[in-house]
Amino acid sequence: MKEALYESIRPLLFRCDAEKVHHVAMTAIAKGFMRGTPYSNPCLEKTLFGVTFPNPVGLAAGFDKDGLALNHWQSFGFGFIEVGTVTRHPQPGNPKPRLFRLPEHKAVINRMGFNNAGADALLARLQSAQPGIPLGINIGKSKITPLEEAHEDYSYSFRLLLEHGDYFAINVSSPNTEGLRSLQDRESLTKIISEIKTIDDTKSLFVKIAPDLTESALDEILQVASDLQLTGLIATNTTISRDMLPTDPQIQGGLSGAPVKEKSLAVLKYLKSNAPPSLHLIGVGGILNPLDAQERLESGADLIQIYSGWIYNRPSFPAEIARHLAEHSLPKSVN
Repeated sequence: MKEALYESIRPLLFRCDAEKVHHVAMTAIAKGFMRGTPYSNPCLEKTLFGVTFPNPVGLAAGFDKDGLALNHWQSFGFGFIEVGTVTRHPQPGNPKPRLFRLPEHKAVINRMGFNNAGADALLARLQSAQPGIPLGINIGKSKITPLEEAHEDYSYSFRLLLEHGDYFAINVSSPNTEGLRSLQDRESLTKIISEIKTIDDTKSLFVKIAPDLTESALDEILQVASDLQLTGLIATNTTISRDMLPTDPQIQGGLSGAPVKEKSLAVLKYLKSNAPPSLHLIGVGGILNPLDAQERLESGADLIQIYSGWIYNRPSFPAEIARHLAEHSLPKSVN
């Protein structure tokens, strides 16, 4: 699909059900009907935790939950992708409607509930995929799994998909699975990570955290990260707060997009100021333009991810960010 055509039909798409439009877009991308603008510049290449990224711009988890378009994301200019959140058991997610746009705020509210085909189905796709760029796999807890058995879900998916991910992201911060955020406490998180590390203690592990955590809660997570030698943290997931909106839309779910920018940025800066230099940080949340991406990197992120910002821009948005970063010659990180 040409950029001009997309621009002309976007107002129509925004009047349609958000989840249906997402499904149509995913199908078009997976079949190669929608293409982006590839961009490459050697100055953007960086090697982190033993993985070489052609550029620091990634697709956040939640967009391609089941890895339907694995072979196509590179063509949009992404430097890496993160699939999922995937759970041990297939599950339909929460009742519809569950995905809502707030165009006047350049925001999205979702209460999807980890709808996905399950880890076994993702494995089948990964075995034949050739994404061409680094791949992260975001894993979560199935709805039917009791919280006290959550570590078993995470370890099952990790073990099954181990050979296919350049890194794994442990999602304990989605607000749309009951009780999930309680797994961010020190004891629960330690249990999950320790269980995973008994399977393989060399694979790069990240934990995706919420933007609503207090500084004391962030300190606990940093201590766990240090004690268990985590590779890094992803800051942040969606927020349950509505304080940054002029009026509460009375829609339950996680808020993303422009309104979450300051909260996500504040968490990133706190982590950067208090984490050891060896802890890698991925910045995500409210990146709506190339300057936002630059600010996130200059504030301490090694990599950045986009989702809602892509929805409110053009298919070429990832490449536009990469081009901007190349023109501003941001320093490399080698570790």
